[in-house]
Amino acid sequence: MPPVAELIFRTGTMDAGKSTLALQTNHNHAARGRSGRLFTSHDRAGQARVSSRLGLTALAQEVEPGFDFWRYTVDALTQGARIDYFICDEAQFYTTEQIDQLAKVVDELQIDVFCFGILTDFRTRLFPGSARLVELADRTEVLQVEALCWCGKRATHNARTENGVMVTEGEVIVVGDVDSEPAAPADADVEVAYEVLCRQHHRRRMTAARARAVSLSPEPLPFA
Repeated sequence: MPPVAELIFRTGTMDAGKSTLALQTNHNHAARGRSGRLFTSHDRAGQARVSSRLGLTALAQEVEPGFDFWRYTVDALTQGARIDYFICDEAQFYTTEQIDQLAKVVDELQIDVFCFGILTDFRTRLFPGSARLVELADRTEVLQVEALCWCGKRATHNARTENGVMVTEGEVIVVGDVDSEPAAPADADVEVAYEVLCRQHHRRRMTAARARAVSLSPEPLPFA
């Protein structure tokens, strides 16, 4: 029997190498003569680009909220295009309807779809797109490259800081990066940055900067 197409979701925190793996996956399949398409949404490098922190970049189709994967694919195939696979980076930002469309592309058109994205936002809540991928994907794989909290433990949560203070409420989508220049949200007076933390330090809102600050003070009591 011919191989059956799959919907695969590869996930990890920020700084876990998701976009690097997305670009590597595209390279590996293209090197074997397969024809693919790249998609992304709200990439740190700007619209219509997949970029990794290692400096790799590639042009991609920007996925806006109204983008229809099924219609895009049917139109392309009708016009004679060959499509063997999709690489979908920043899939956490896709709508649930778009994830449903990707599943339909896999099942009805036998096109492999490789999705890469974060599971939860800075509030520790599942992104709708990621939640739908967990529900529908043939396989969900946690990346083996572990991002580390400042304490050295495995980082499991994404933290957002505004003017250096960790926050757990606000707009879900504010584009930024870890270890980079702060991003500017709608309020230009607020500097936004991101950091990956272990669950314990995310719960305590203990960022690396705050840990350095409190290390200059006496040790707090265990029940503080």
